[in-house]
Amino acid sequence: YPGQPSSMSNASQEPHHLPRLLVCIAVGAALWWTPTPAGLTDPAWHIFAVFAATIVSFLLRPLPMGVCVLVSLLTLTLTQDFYGATPEGMAESEASRLAELANDAELAEATVDRQPLKRSFEQSLSGFANTTTWLVVAAFLIAGVMIRSNLGRRLALSLISRLGSTTLGIGYAIAGAELLLGPFVPSNTARGGGVMAPIVNSLSHALGSTPTDRPERAGQYLVLVGAHTNLVVAALFFTGMAANPLVCKAAKDVLDVDFGWGTWLLGSIVPGMLGLAVLPWLLHRMTGPEPAGAAARDEARQQLAELGRWTGKQLILAGVLLAMLLLWMAAPMMKATLGYSLPTALVAFGGVVVLVVLGVEKWSNIVGNAAAWDTLVWLGGLLTMANALRDTGFTKWLADNVGAAVVGWPGVAMAVGLAVAYFFSMYAFSMLTGHILAFAAVLFAVGQAAGAPPLLLVPLVAYFSNLCGSLTNYSTGPVVIYFGLGYVPVGRWFAIGFVVSLLHLAIWLGVGLPYWKLLGWW
Repeated sequence: YPGQPSSMSNASQEPHHLPRLLVCIAVGAALWWTPTPAGLTDPAWHIFAVFAATIVSFLLRPLPMGVCVLVSLLTLTLTQDFYGATPEGMAESEASRLAELANDAELAEATVDRQPLKRSFEQSLSGFANTTTWLVVAAFLIAGVMIRSNLGRRLALSLISRLGSTTLGIGYAIAGAELLLGPFVPSNTARGGGVMAPIVNSLSHALGSTPTDRPERAGQYLVLVGAHTNLVVAALFFTGMAANPLVCKAAKDVLDVDFGWGTWLLGSIVPGMLGLAVLPWLLHRMTGPEPAGAAARDEARQQLAELGRWTGKQLILAGVLLAMLLLWMAAPMMKATLGYSLPTALVAFGGVVVLVVLGVEKWSNIVGNAAAWDTLVWLGGLLTMANALRDTGFTKWLADNVGAAVVGWPGVAMAVGLAVAYFFSMYAFSMLTGHILAFAAVLFAVGQAAGAPPLLLVPLVAYFSNLCGSLTNYSTGPVVIYFGLGYVPVGRWFAIGFVVSLLHLAIWLGVGLPYWKLLGWW
């Protein structure tokens, strides 16, 4: 697992189920051949049909995600729907342009059949040039460095060795370690699954609690704390989860709202810290673990001693991460005083380059990070389709139709209602990123059409995009890994997850809404 912070990086678990693929194709074909609704062009409807089939493939997992996305891109490229018109219309337009430029109808006729397909193929690759795609790739690369260098593990063990005198104290130490690592490890899977889950498992064993022997003694509590605090920290920071930038991109594209690093933290700091303060206590009350004694703290100190002294590479990595954090935080001030700021993705890739140049990370590890490059393939393709839906008018058409059905609702009630529906729709998804891509832009467009305050709708969707992972045992990578340790039965996980979800709603609506009102966001 170290160095490959993704639940999909294990080749032995690579899915290959052709009957499920046929189901996905059937969904896409059924939509494709349904008459195009009034107000839409055929390309817009066809892109939606393929996009819907792709989302279904994320739920059924017939093939690796990257393969499913490539099949979708290939389909839309060959049908030339990315070009935004019918093939005949493209050919005629292209012929006229070439004939006018070259004054050679024969040349135009010879070239026209190839040109639309070439342009369609170029359009299919547009999402791979998106800065958001590369920011997510950089997040996986940085997370891999944190794991391989043992810096994240060192920081987590240091906290536990100081706070782990009681079971509740260990719970708060786990939450504190997540909080400490959150801004620097921009992948909740790498942070929770690659750094924290092995530590939590070893601490549980040190307390005499294993999946098969008295899991309720300590293991259930510690695993639940690890999984659920991971999601709160993912909501707390813009860099707390790799897909968070996708929400911000949708907010900018649809609502023209800049929701960057500093703004994200400004809105999340009060409800997020309150959630971290209450969650370990609530889970302690619900699971009733036994007192820990000194065993867990001794285990943490022993593991810390095995790591030895701080290495030069760890010190350089800590300095680079701190510099990146300061640049992300200073972006609003730089823009206000200098008129520009460094893009988040540029800072992230600058950090990666510095780490390689200074010898902290090997280039072979960068190019060998399968999770990062797998993400580039499927995320770039999804952004291509999502942008095409927007550019062909599908998103606006859907928003106008849904908005007309809820016209007359108060704007605030509309924003909250959409966000809560979005939260619980996570039951149908097995990936936070897929959930975001399926709904975020549409919700923003619907809210805009219905008159919901943009600076209320954006934070609700942004923070709920992470917190909704509390509902199930299959919502995101770290949750899958924690559940896979075997301490918590599936029924108990769902029951506790539902209670935790109600806590999140109470805090982020009961405290968050008044706080955002004070900020002037609505």
